[in-house]
Amino acid sequence: MRKTMKKIVSLVLAAAMTMSMAACGDNSKNETGENGLGGKITFLTNRTDLDNDGTYEELIAKFNETYPDVTVEVQSITDYAGELATRMQTKEYGDVLLIPDAVPQSEYGKYFEPLGTVEELSSKYREGYLYSKWNDGQVYGLAYMCTVQGIVYNKAVFAQAGITELPKTPDEFLTCLQKIKDNTDAIPYYTNANSGWTLDQWEDHATGTITGNANYKNNELPKDKNTFSEGGSHYIVAKLLYDIIDKGLCEEDPTTCDWEASKLKLNNGEIGCMVLGSWAISQMKEAGANGDNVGYMPFPYSVNGKQYATSGTDYCYAVNANSKNKEAAKAFVQFMIDESGLALDQGGISLLKNDPMPSGLEEFENVEFVVDKPATAENTGLLDEIQQVSGITLYDNGSRLNGVVDIARGASSQTFEEYMAALAKKWSEAVK
Repeated sequence: MRKTMKKIVSLVLAAAMTMSMAACGDNSKNETGENGLGGKITFLTNRTDLDNDGTYEELIAKFNETYPDVTVEVQSITDYAGELATRMQTKEYGDVLLIPDAVPQSEYGKYFEPLGTVEELSSKYREGYLYSKWNDGQVYGLAYMCTVQGIVYNKAVFAQAGITELPKTPDEFLTCLQKIKDNTDAIPYYTNANSGWTLDQWEDHATGTITGNANYKNNELPKDKNTFSEGGSHYIVAKLLYDIIDKGLCEEDPTTCDWEASKLKLNNGEIGCMVLGSWAISQMKEAGANGDNVGYMPFPYSVNGKQYATSGTDYCYAVNANSKNKEAAKAFVQFMIDESGLALDQGGISLLKNDPMPSGLEEFENVEFVVDKPATAENTGLLDEIQQVSGITLYDNGSRLNGVVDIARGASSQTFEEYMAALAKKWSEAVK
């Protein structure tokens, strides 16, 4: 895909949106089309696939039935995080965008328009997910879909390998991967390491999944000196990734893997499994002719015999605080969440309370979802501060965990223990 693909589509607006997102919850339509909204807005997105396959164009056509007179320019960007880091140094980062993970919570108000309070928005949306992009009483981003974290896998490969029960511990998972290696032609685990963001998927499990504690990420992790030490949640996650590669249970060269190609390979049984959010289920199913073989299982870890799964938001829609057409931008955000049906179509959990849970989560029936609670007033901004002082960014496009990959594949002179000890030292010294 080209780095930036642009598609300009004209939209027609027909319902008034002159107040906040919360004040427009009734979704009433004005059949006359007289609402005073017009002009142009630009929507920045990482979903180049939805731009290329016509999905956005179809959604905008549906939006067109409700809203006349606004032109929307869709800019889909492959290196979304990298390009947004540059654009956000100016005021020109679209009218509607997906909030990059790198933006600190304390700076949401600097870059984005407030969309309402949790109290206002929770009458319609699932409350826990509203705190994802929340600060100082205001919600600045609304999830285009919510996810639960786990592992996408090929059920036929697992059956052929002789796996009759899904693993619930790291050792059981490694045993399953070894069975796949011994009894099938499939690559047991595919790291997709050179994509970077794919390794960040592991970071999600270092909070709720491993701890079973909704307060851990924002209120306890910033005070946990031992998270990167042996037995700590970040150590546990990194050690499993290391063991997979060290034992030869992944692709031969993690530096040459191919994200787009991996979808088809998992679908057709050339790959056993990958750590990815539940958003990936639909992409894997649709990648080839064997969608029925694609399953989704919990991350192999148990806390006192019980499994947990980190659940949270995918990218969140936001309105640029510098937009010259904020009301039209808010109208577009509201439509994409309330009326587009995109979350469920993509296999995600809809932010809307009244929407059903998506298919594909059958293996999570006895797994408790952990949605991170917001930082208390005392702890607001503390996690960002610890990351800055320690030099350890939790979501860093895979950089930190690529260090683990390099050690495991023999491309580094450090041992795993030395590498983790260095991280532990940096983190613990930053914690007050």
